Amino acid sequence: MKTIHALLLLPVLTVFVASCGDNKAAENKTATEVIPVKLLPLNGQSAGTASIAVSGQFTTDDETMLSFKVGGIIQSLLVKEGDAIRTGQLLATLNPTEINAQVTQAQLGFEKAQRDYNRVLHLYQDSVATLEQLQNAKTGMSIAEEQYKSAEFNRSHAQIRATSNGYVLRKLANEGQLVQPGTAIFETNGAQSGNWLLRVDLSNKQWAAIQPQDKATVEIESVAGKTFEGTVVRKAEGVNQSSGTFKADIRLNGVKPGTIAYGMFGKAVIEPGGNIKTVAAASDKVAGTDSKGGPWAIPYDALMEGDGSTGYVFITTDNKTAHKVTVTIGGMEKDQVIITKGLENAPALIISGSAYLTDGSPISVK
Repeated sequence: MKTIHALLLLPVLTVFVASCGDNKAAENKTATEVIPVKLLPLNGQSAGTASIAVSGQFTTDDETMLSFKVGGIIQSLLVKEGDAIRTGQLLATLNPTEINAQVTQAQLGFEKAQRDYNRVLHLYQDSVATLEQLQNAKTGMSIAEEQYKSAEFNRSHAQIRATSNGYVLRKLANEGQLVQPGTAIFETNGAQSGNWLLRVDLSNKQWAAIQPQDKATVEIESVAGKTFEGTVVRKAEGVNQSSGTFKADIRLNGVKPGTIAYGMFGKAVIEPGGNIKTVAAASDKVAGTDSKGGPWAIPYDALMEGDGSTGYVFITTDNKTAHKVTVTIGGMEKDQVIITKGLENAPALIISGSAYLTDGSPISVK
């Protein structure tokens, strides 16, 4: 009987073992499944230097709004818009009648406080006045002295003097006008020193491409047929809410006084430190960059798990295995993401099929 039962169970065990073998094979197949992908070569053929053409207005970084510290009636304005000014030059004065009266009043108060203190001091030495009375008299004299100093200080600022060599950009008040303390009377800048800046607007991609110290060639409308050398000295770290662009300043070299006026229009061509290149990936035409320098413009679909300025992409070095790397996001364009860091040593970026990949997944290139 035992022999019969063993014979009957043999087919069942055979089926069970075969089933286990099939399941194990399926798991192995899933673990080693090759994912078809498309690639974007990051070291593709160069399309030339990615010069960035921009435009903007000339300005300086030392515009100053000049005003009186005290209020009053403007007695004289000694310069006009466009006038050249020198450091310390007198530009405007207030009618001195009121401020002189305040100074005289403070001076008389201080002199009286001095007399009172001397009187109490003698009485104290004769044991007539108390120590408290002497101390109160000395405090009153100190307060009167500080009030006198404050009045003298205000009188010295009842006139406006130039803070640096430059030009008067705007005159914002007129003689005879009553103004309050701090009301702007003149707007000036230090353009006479030749420190002109061309302030330009940049898109996200352009902002990511340039860096301070990048060289630029600048054209000035007032000097036809001639270009000037410039250097990017700063770029804004925040977007201009009104225009949706980023600002950057280009400082000009060797510009003679009188060549540029405040607000004049200018053009520039910036040469970024990393040259952008254009490549084609399969049937998708996408802009990429030199893998050594960056930045890189990649499709949205290639970016995985973006979080603020950080994201992840998949690359391949042998066209057989996918590798997950962390990248820094520099900005967004209409159909591209600007990557500023993380792809320096990546020969090719995976731009399709990324959703099915993990680090180390085998791939096949379409």
